[in-house]
Amino acid sequence: MRSVLRRIRSRQELQLAAALSHADRPLAAGWWSLLAVRGLLPAGFSIASGVLVGAIQHQASLAVPLVVVGVLFILLQVLGPLHTAVSANLGDRASAWLYDELTGACVAVPGIGHLEDPDLTGACVAVPGIGHLEDPDLAADLQVARDFDRGMTGPPLSVAMDFIAAGLVDLVAGLVQACVLFGFAWWAPPLLAGAWLATHWLLRESGVWKDRNTEEVRQAQRDADYAYRLAVDPPAAKELRIFGLPDWVLERFLVSRRRLHRLQYEATRMRERSVLASLALVLAANVLVLWALASAALDHRLALGGLVAYASAAVGTSMIAFGGLNWALDGAAAPVAAVARLKAAMGQAGPITSGSRSADGMPAHHIRFRDVTFAYPAAPARAVLSGLDLEIPAGSSLAIVGQNGAGKTTLAKLLCRLYDPQSGAIEVDGVDLKDLDLESWRRRVTAVFQDFVRFELTLRENVAPRETNVVPRGTTALAEPLAEPVGGTAAPDDTITAGLDDTITAALAEAGAHGLAGLDTVLAKGYVGGTDLSGGQWQRIALARALAAVRLGAGLVLLDEPTAQLDVRGEAEIFERVLAATRSCTTILISHRFSTVRHVDRIAVVERGAVVEYGSHEELMGLRGRYWTMFSLQAQRFAEGTPEEGEEEATFDVLT
Repeated sequence: MRSVLRRIRSRQELQLAAALSHADRPLAAGWWSLLAVRGLLPAGFSIASGVLVGAIQHQASLAVPLVVVGVLFILLQVLGPLHTAVSANLGDRASAWLYDELTGACVAVPGIGHLEDPDLTGACVAVPGIGHLEDPDLAADLQVARDFDRGMTGPPLSVAMDFIAAGLVDLVAGLVQACVLFGFAWWAPPLLAGAWLATHWLLRESGVWKDRNTEEVRQAQRDADYAYRLAVDPPAAKELRIFGLPDWVLERFLVSRRRLHRLQYEATRMRERSVLASLALVLAANVLVLWALASAALDHRLALGGLVAYASAAVGTSMIAFGGLNWALDGAAAPVAAVARLKAAMGQAGPITSGSRSADGMPAHHIRFRDVTFAYPAAPARAVLSGLDLEIPAGSSLAIVGQNGAGKTTLAKLLCRLYDPQSGAIEVDGVDLKDLDLESWRRRVTAVFQDFVRFELTLRENVAPRETNVVPRGTTALAEPLAEPVGGTAAPDDTITAGLDDTITAALAEAGAHGLAGLDTVLAKGYVGGTDLSGGQWQRIALARALAAVRLGAGLVLLDEPTAQLDVRGEAEIFERVLAATRSCTTILISHRFSTVRHVDRIAVVERGAVVEYGSHEELMGLRGRYWTMFSLQAQRFAEGTPEEGEEEATFDVLT
């Protein structure tokens, strides 16, 4: 019994009904109430029409029957458009709620592995870890959940809700009118309603797209989505036009969409045998009931008014065939069920639990990797780090040199605790990183990754997003700040803003980004008064974000190619400023330029997931090993004037 109830509760149609209530309970109650009233009205109109005909036949007063028929007729005409408006509004609310649930499912996990799966990239952001974002098994649900309101496989919820309402109204109206026939004969309602209901079973393959999750369908959805993004997203606009690709993108989109519609049509088209069987069944049932009504009327066992009422109800019972759990309900319920599955799966795929110890003041002595082994969730058999041991003294700068794929950025991600290693431990001042409070530790860490984010927000919000009350433009303020002021004591808003602006201005100056724009300027051209920045300018903004975090209390700085889009002189200037600004912090930087690496305190060479050389620049050059080879190669090419972006140099990156 429990398994049966569990299967019933797990039906996506019931999950959609629950989602409507979660989205807006009063509006959902109104929607269901209108549905019930509209379902009862046709039966009431049939009965009232029969009463009116009977009154005319017996020459009785027509006032009450006419008023009742008129009121019911008006309600039949008025409630339909009203229900349509409520459906559209409720659909919009449900869409917003689903987006909230999807975003929450993605960003609530502390890690990010689910975000780095090629099938899932760009869809999720809230989980503390990221393993849930790299699980290929979540791709299908995430695709359905993400695209549900784009009209890729069906109308958006604001439109679909009206189709759903119409289908359910027809189903209820048909069943209620069938019940009217109990007044004529007990066998008539089961026979007629059963025949019309049987059409749903006979044509079930045409009403629901059951194989929407096949690999072929998912691939068509991904192809269509990719072509759509190429066409509408600004980053691709220049290349598409320069290389003459607009027609290619359009054709790719159309081919994918046509393929998707063809798959849907093949799966849901009417089958000849099913249609013929349905026609034969309903024709036989209707002929039998209508013949019985005519026979009763001819034998004077049924008055004219009753004949009109019952005949109208018999005809109205056909509404059962046109209502019910139709294609729109299936398309609208599928993403709700997908979001529900994602919420459960995300937490399992990105399991990073927070410890209880405060990280205030850490690291004070050292950071130590003890026999750390790690593999990404998408490739668990291929270890990126294998038995790695490394100690980083607090307050020092460290460079890690290695080939592409050696695991330099992975080390930074592990230190941010976006992942946990499969074995071994990462210790901060002798405390396992897993035992530290996650939020407390991340407040002590700041980072600039290669793929740093470019917020379409003001310059102030780009540099200090955690400390700034980030609200949509056009609104006033959040109910409460996103973060408490540093120090824990609340201060007047103007004092906090002034102090924060001073910190932001100083960080911008240290990053060489002073004067790029006003603090209230939106860094996106799509907004009034907004502006866009070059790649190098954006990199300086990302650096300023990290330096502002240092001023606000961060103790560990992770820089992954922070100056890749600057020239050599610009990089040298910025790196001198960064070292000066972070001299009290533990600094780790990824850079492929050895002119930068030689200035750090220590350098580690990583190969095959382990540290093979460790020491200062002078010590490693004296060993004449892997570091000496890489440094000498780059120095020779620089002396010869060989362009920096060569194949050999691209092979060796440096994490400092």
